[in-house]
Amino acid sequence: MSNRYSDRVLALAGLAQALHQVRRIAETGQSEGSAVQAALDSVFRIDAASPAEVYGSVAGVAPGLRVLRSYLAKEAHDEALPRLAMAVLQLERRFVRENDTVHAVTRGLGEIAPRAGQQGSTHPDVLSALGGLYADTISHLRPRVMVQGNPHYLGQPGVVAEIRAILLAAVRSAVLWRQLGGSMWDFVLGRRQMLEAVEDWLA
Repeated sequence: MSNRYSDRVLALAGLAQALHQVRRIAETGQSEGSAVQAALDSVFRIDAASPAEVYGSVAGVAPGLRVLRSYLAKEAHDEALPRLAMAVLQLERRFVRENDTVHAVTRGLGEIAPRAGQQGSTHPDVLSALGGLYADTISHLRPRVMVQGNPHYLGQPGVVAEIRAILLAAVRSAVLWRQLGGSMWDFVLGRRQMLEAVEDWLA
């Protein structure tokens, strides 16, 4: 695949997949298990050999590719999702400059990884630990990512923990996107090429 956006769109798809689930949980209290698992698994794959391996495979991030395709093709209807994505991309810029926070997150993930390996990344105990790590570290940075949704669900500790855990995965994808050369100019100058790259991955 020769499109220079090929790897970058996988990272953006990871971001879109995570935030799509955040939106779904905030509105309905329910998430899509396989999509959430692929997102959460990615936070433990720091030294993956390729962007696809960060998500297990291209299939692991296919839901995110479909979400990304709908936005790049201007067919999407959830206006809150791109705003959430831009907030996370801005937060990532601050995060990578805060060495103490980066080290705290890295250390925390190392401590949680054995439990995730035994119980699975979507186990309530693991979600709680990941959510707590996000709350103790990244959530203190500005700009804060504000999630809108149904107050009934956003008042439940388990829902809040899952949202925070998935936001951690969203930041991980944002970091990967930058590492692959992504910038805001991609959305201005590369929209068509990104859409073509997404279509190639979904073909």
